[in-house]
Amino acid sequence: MRVAVLMGGWSVEREVSLSSGAAVAKACRALGHEVVEIDVTPDIAAILMREKPEVVFNALHGRFGEDGCIQGLLELLRIPYTHSGVLASALAMDKPMAKKIFAAAGIPCAQGGVFTREEILKRDVMARPYVVKPANEGSSVGVKLLFPNDDFFFTEANWNYGASAMVEQYIPGREITVAVLDDTPLGVTEIRTREGFYDYEHKYTEGGSVHLCPAPLPQDKYDEVMELALRAHRALGCRGLSRSDFRYNEAGDGKFYILETNTQPGMTPLSLSPEIAALCGMDFNALVARLLQGARLDG
Repeated sequence: MRVAVLMGGWSVEREVSLSSGAAVAKACRALGHEVVEIDVTPDIAAILMREKPEVVFNALHGRFGEDGCIQGLLELLRIPYTHSGVLASALAMDKPMAKKIFAAAGIPCAQGGVFTREEILKRDVMARPYVVKPANEGSSVGVKLLFPNDDFFFTEANWNYGASAMVEQYIPGREITVAVLDDTPLGVTEIRTREGFYDYEHKYTEGGSVHLCPAPLPQDKYDEVMELALRAHRALGCRGLSRSDFRYNEAGDGKFYILETNTQPGMTPLSLSPEIAALCGMDFNALVARLLQGARLDG
């Protein structure tokens, strides 16, 4: 097939997307496809109409590539594409809306709410410890933790992620992630960082974190979090590949609390989903092939 690999773009996750796209393009060529690598710019519609791909592999991350925008354009152009469609992508990227859907599906969520930028900059909006996260960014971009003994560090200068944000109770415990492919959970990984929490730097810096794959969990807990990830995937209406992140409050109430579902998981050399797929005997090229096979339009 003639495959257009969309990458880059102009979100804060641009560099990660370029890495994902390069790896995917290499795999597509190894699979025998004709590949067009496209660093996405605002004239992407004209580029696609000129290049005339049979299918798009969406390797974009973050806003405009993961939030339903590019998916809507591909629907208009009638070009089949990988990963989730317009609605699932938009819902997953909007953290407050996704949280409502998770709660309705019976998936445990941290207590919290949406507060304006002015409220967050002015004072503690809930009892510490708590987490502040942008309402529509991925890869832990902009996430801040405030513990009881921390100085209040929010200022006009260090908050530039929109007019409002999610503020949630901090859940202590272990960092757990689950990949789901074509409505089947693939496996579970535990992430341990050298220090601090699993932020953007830890995710994309060599040696910044350790991945325990499969996660060292009792079988009943392993199965439980796999089922929760599948429930999240279905509740949002995801297709293809998704990855759901959880905190496991092992020493507290023993529950898994969902943090978010990623509809465009990373495909870089350090990414979690390809690592989890390898547990099932599916190497990187085979994973790319499966995603291409599932490429389609919503309507």
